[in-house]
Amino acid sequence: MEEPRRKHRKLCGYDSEEEVSSIEWEIINMTEQEEDLIYRMYRLVGDRWALIAGRIPGRKPEEIERFWIMRNGEGFTEKKKKK
Repeated sequence: MEEPRRKHRKLCGYDSEEEVSSIEWEIINMTEQEEDLIYRMYRLVGDRWALIAGRIPGRKPEEIERFWIMRNGEGFTEKKKKK
């Protein structure tokens, strides 16, 4: 008999797909230092947004993920090029 499929919980403490899509997409302004830290941390730890956000005071994992998607996501990159 086939086992029922189970949803896997993410370790970061929130469901990023659900959380990000439910938040209104607005431009997230980051300082140059924050952007630099996000890119360096991403190279080290990947998309562990909660871990990255823990290094930037006042930022939430959802903000970091939205910033990353808006800067590096395929759909957003194509829209930026058209403007």
